[in-house]
Amino acid sequence: MLWQSASVGCQGEHFGDKNGDGVNKFRTVTGLAVAAFVAAACTGTPNSKAAPSPSPKGIARYYAQHVSWHDCGGGFQCGTLHMPLDYAHPDAQRITMSVIRLPAEGQRKGSLLINPGGPGGSGVEFVREGARQFGADLRKNFDLVGFDPRGVNQTKPVVRCLTSRELDRFFATDTSPDTPAEVNDLVKVSKGWADDCKTRIPSLLPYVGTINAAKDMDVLRAALGDQGMTYYGASYGTYLGAYYADLFPKHVRAMVLDGAIDPKLSGDAVNIEQAKGFDTAVHAFAADCVKANDCPLGNGSVHQALTRLQRFFAQTDKKPLKNGLGDGRVVDESLVELGVASALYNKQTWPILRLALKSGMEQGDGTTLLRLGDLLVERNKDGSYSNQSEANMAVNCVDKPYSRSLGAWKDQAAKAKKAAPLFGQFVVWGTLPCGYWPVQSHEQPRPLHAQGSKPIVVVGTTRDPATPYRWAQALASQLNSGVLLSLDGDGHTAYLQGNPCISSAVDRYLISTATPKKNTMCH
Repeated sequence: MLWQSASVGCQGEHFGDKNGDGVNKFRTVTGLAVAAFVAAACTGTPNSKAAPSPSPKGIARYYAQHVSWHDCGGGFQCGTLHMPLDYAHPDAQRITMSVIRLPAEGQRKGSLLINPGGPGGSGVEFVREGARQFGADLRKNFDLVGFDPRGVNQTKPVVRCLTSRELDRFFATDTSPDTPAEVNDLVKVSKGWADDCKTRIPSLLPYVGTINAAKDMDVLRAALGDQGMTYYGASYGTYLGAYYADLFPKHVRAMVLDGAIDPKLSGDAVNIEQAKGFDTAVHAFAADCVKANDCPLGNGSVHQALTRLQRFFAQTDKKPLKNGLGDGRVVDESLVELGVASALYNKQTWPILRLALKSGMEQGDGTTLLRLGDLLVERNKDGSYSNQSEANMAVNCVDKPYSRSLGAWKDQAAKAKKAAPLFGQFVVWGTLPCGYWPVQSHEQPRPLHAQGSKPIVVVGTTRDPATPYRWAQALASQLNSGVLLSLDGDGHTAYLQGNPCISSAVDRYLISTATPKKNTMCH
């Protein structure tokens, strides 16, 4: 199970292996790849706070809301808004969205809505922890606004299906099954996840998808008093933003989609392309590692290094590593792969990954790899989890159709293993709960054009592990007003990686709507 997220850099919390090698905690808010959910387009009224027309009776009162802000520490203000659970029946059950803002420090132009990815990533936590990493001029001109999408974190009701112990078991389940018994174990935990969601949150499940989240964003825009949407979306947030632009093209003022997803891809294609993206990223890590004196993969060729890493994965399938955390978890191949994948999100973490692999390969200690993986899935030190993974699965499983045939999943896993030997099976089997999900889409993925929208800037990183660069190229070409901005680099997403070329182009566009030159490549 892999995620798409915005990496917000180092936060200064230290942890280490048993030898005391300190590493910085890096914050990620993450989510699985998502393809398109087809829905009828909804035409918005240009530069208007009013509800889109035509719209069901009862929607207007949601558009008439205002956020009642209160101080919530650190210079931030917090509030809530109501949204209909089902936009077709707005007078029935409603949800309560949690929002946060860092007010503009100068002459305010409006609000910049921010989504960090996922699905399942908390925009409230992302803005609270990372808002000041956005450009200074941007912060002078805009309130930075984060929101928890429906089902996520503080927004109520929340997607909660599994206990912490059940999540531990899911992540540790062998995703490189060699026997029928191992396949059956994957089926058991995956079907169990789907069944538990059906039992615990049956009324919420049909309505957590991207189409409703995009409609919520327009209600939020109106409540903030903005005539046009100014938006930064990372990873899954690019799909959410593109879907919003497709629904409400005349409401877009400026939109940056960083670490883009190709909405026209099927679920199978998304899995295989994402797995190839992680294999590309680990290839780049290995090329860097073999130049270092402390590289546990040796100092030979990149091919030799990757062969050694693949052999290490296989060895941990047979003989798990030690766990120094004392929580009883077995550091098997799946958790080792999770730890490696986590470190690929940000190049700053590569030295930590070298230390983690050295500890695992030379001392049989998987503690640091385990902690890296915990960061990615937001597992806390006390063993509890945020609801990121559960919301992630719920959104993805209703956003696109998945096969109900176990044979089809086996075929896809075999195809993925051939295309991406290191991460292929890991990615595919991690999405198996969607094969048993009680609510599924019968629509097919499609390109999103946002016809009539003002220019939208799509940002891609050439060796992005979670959202391959070709996805950014595809989305920019699909959008009628898409402008591609690229970073020749490593890691997931580009804007918050500190590259001056990317940062200045994005800030200038969001402030003035002046787009960068098409196909600009930053280095």
